[in-house]
Amino acid sequence: MLPITAFAAAILALLFVKLSIDVIRQRRRAKASVGDHGDAHLIKAIRTQANCAEYVPMGIILLGLAEMQHVPAWLVFCSAAALVLGRVFHAVGFGRTPQIIPLRRIGMLLTFGQISGTALVLLVATFV
Repeated sequence: MLPITAFAAAILALLFVKLSIDVIRQRRRAKASVGDHGDAHLIKAIRTQANCAEYVPMGIILLGLAEMQHVPAWLVFCSAAALVLGRVFHAVGFGRTPQIIPLRRIGMLLTFGQISGTALVLLVATFV
């Protein structure tokens, strides 16, 4: 069982559904069932959702591997918190018009920190 990974994945799945609903709303508003029709609001919604889809899978895979490698639970929890907070902060910061640049940056730093930090922990755990 991977309880920390499951919890983080569930929260991030809900975030993804929320971002997907935002895309649907913008598609309806722009009357664009396919593509973005050059609509700035729709483009932003699509990219916010896509950014989540691009980074979350790697973060969740690394979390699961860390739990399976018996990395201390507190460290896995910190990694999960960084991923969840990073993705939420980025979605809020990037998704707003105008963007909230500090939130976007914090989100990026937390996400990149989670991915690279957990990868390094796994490399160490592999050889110890």
